[in-house]
Amino acid sequence: MSMTEAMRFALETSVLKEQEAYDFYAAAARKVENRALRELFEELAGDELGHRDFLIAMLEERSRVETIKPQKHDYKLAEEVIDVKPELTVDMPFADAIAMAIKREEEAMQTYDELASEADDDEMRTLFVNLRNMEQSHKTALESVYMNVAYAEVW
Repeated sequence: MSMTEAMRFALETSVLKEQEAYDFYAAAARKVENRALRELFEELAGDELGHRDFLIAMLEERSRVETIKPQKHDYKLAEEVIDVKPELTVDMPFADAIAMAIKREEEAMQTYDELASEADDDEMRTLFVNLRNMEQSHKTALESVYMNVAYAEVW
């Protein structure tokens, strides 16, 4: 892929965003006392580190974006049920921690949507749509966990 300056800048910005997400989840993992929450945040941190490394590889032209399709199911919990992102606390309930992670993934999706809409060419637009879809896959997976935890009494 031939990299324009705009593409390079957008990818560099995305690397910083993924690093920020990693830093947040890693700090959250160190902060919470609940083992299940710690493991969830550690997993999310690892995912964000993987995203960052993938973007760095793209910047170094060692990797190409393959098509990442949007999820068939989007529960839209972040948009319709979880209206406020809970604050991180050391003893936060598991459902609140998942809700917070869902909102963060939704924010990442929105960032990539904006970058896709501002892209000057089809290749760049496709790149950001694929990155948005990657974030959506995490959001959907987290929403599935959230439904099992937050609505456990229904089962």
